[in-house]
Amino acid sequence: MRSLYYLRPALLGLTLIGAMSGAQADDDKQRRTITISASGSVTVEPDQARITSGVTADAATASEALAKNSEAMQKVIAELKSAGIDPKDIQTASFRVEPRYTRPIEGQAPKIDGYSVTNEVQVLVRDLGKLGAILDRLVTAGANQTAGLSFEVSKSETLLDDARKEAVANARRRADLYAAAAGAEVGDVLVISEGDAAPPPRPVFARAMKAEAVPIERGTETLEASVTVTWALK
Repeated sequence: MRSLYYLRPALLGLTLIGAMSGAQADDDKQRRTITISASGSVTVEPDQARITSGVTADAATASEALAKNSEAMQKVIAELKSAGIDPKDIQTASFRVEPRYTRPIEGQAPKIDGYSVTNEVQVLVRDLGKLGAILDRLVTAGANQTAGLSFEVSKSETLLDDARKEAVANARRRADLYAAAAGAEVGDVLVISEGDAAPPPRPVFARAMKAEAVPIERGTETLEASVTVTWALK
């Protein structure tokens, strides 16, 4: 009898907990919410650029082509450093040794008539005011390949904060609109999640910037952020 006396309160407690859990589950099912996804954007001017450039050299043998390429590439890299580019902002982007073939003659297979060696570096230019001059010096130093030129925003993560705020404000505005149309009010925020990274910035308009003999169009770029927010409805 003694053991039964102490067992009954425990059973009662379990019954109460079970009843409360069931009631909470019912409340969760009955809770009304609204979920909105929205985006925001900010337009900024880029403040740095990346150039991919280098040298392609041809010769009868692979070793001769490599020697010619290495000599020319050393001049290009030296010129970049003398232009004020920090060595840490110069990185090899690609290196290729490829055979060259004669034009095929009817009934004959093409033959190797030499080799081509290409060496390219990616250069980060942190001062856009020097970009035109650097491009000019690259060509003067012997660079005969330019694989790309892209503009970047160095503080994009910080600048995206304004886009994030705008995204949340847009989501709240739409939530208020839908809630009012349904005869409800927006309550507390329940969940906020940030969307995937926006696509690479795109140019919106161009502003000419000339340096030395090379004209450069800096343009502007649009940084985008997206959020999904869930509110309780009152």
